[in-house]
Amino acid sequence: MLILGGDLGGTKTLLALAGRDGRIVRQQRYASADYTDFSDLLADFLAGGTDVAAACFGLAGPTDGRSAQLTYLPWRLSADEISRRFAIPKVTLANDFAAAANGLPWIAPEHVLTLQAGKPDAAAPRVILGAGTGLGVAGLLPANDGFRIVAGEGGHFGFAPQTPEQGELWRWLLAQHGRVTTEDVVSGPGLARIYAFLGGPAATPEAIGAAACRGDDALAQTALHLWLECLGAFAGDLALHWLARGGLYLAGGIAAKLLPQVDQTPLLTAFAAKREHAGLMPDMPLTLITDETLGLRGALALAATQE
Repeated sequence: MLILGGDLGGTKTLLALAGRDGRIVRQQRYASADYTDFSDLLADFLAGGTDVAAACFGLAGPTDGRSAQLTYLPWRLSADEISRRFAIPKVTLANDFAAAANGLPWIAPEHVLTLQAGKPDAAAPRVILGAGTGLGVAGLLPANDGFRIVAGEGGHFGFAPQTPEQGELWRWLLAQHGRVTTEDVVSGPGLARIYAFLGGPAATPEAIGAAACRGDDALAQTALHLWLECLGAFAGDLALHWLARGGLYLAGGIAAKLLPQVDQTPLLTAFAAKREHAGLMPDMPLTLITDETLGLRGALALAATQE
């Protein structure tokens, strides 16, 4: 029998079946918005009557492990209902970045890019965050021979402007939405908001990022520069919050696509700008994970522990 893993996000959903050794035997990507209910999507993937021993679904939103409401989709999941409908003996739900944290040991070296080597301390906490449709965060605390994963909703921290320009961005967003969260800025939709704030026309994050990388849209380049500053500042704040001398990992679709192609100076400068604690920051390892299957692999790893 196989195990089933899923990475459920506001834009895409990745599902995979794997053997007991974690080797993926079938994987499929779906556009999440094409389905009003997750069970219909899962039924499509499992059409043909595949026997599954255990499943874990990492999802963008808080969960108690048995039920969840996704933050940016109408999907409401129940582990018990999925178990009954699809005859899967063991089903659990996990925060998507808790799943991603569990996937870190399974990422191939070619998908790991060192942004700042630092001085890694194996006995210290680590943090993973990722900007995609939203902004996910999880902590990894050393425990016994591994880590205890602490899920959270850190993307919903209040946005803390660090420059006059960021202050104007905060005021602009406040006038539209009320409380401004970091996720409003440091996410794919956040890049589009920054572009609009600067006077740009409506555009997708992908189009803005591509134009910035090509160098044929000065406004897109300015927007990306500001976005990188905000990402770096937030990553540095999390590194201080956890004293993440074990390392801080950047993941998520938009960061993974853009960072290898652009000047990372705005991010690194903002990461280090911590006033009286600036001396701590050069020791904090900062790493980019470019494998979009990180969360999926983590969900498979969690499913395997249930088997």
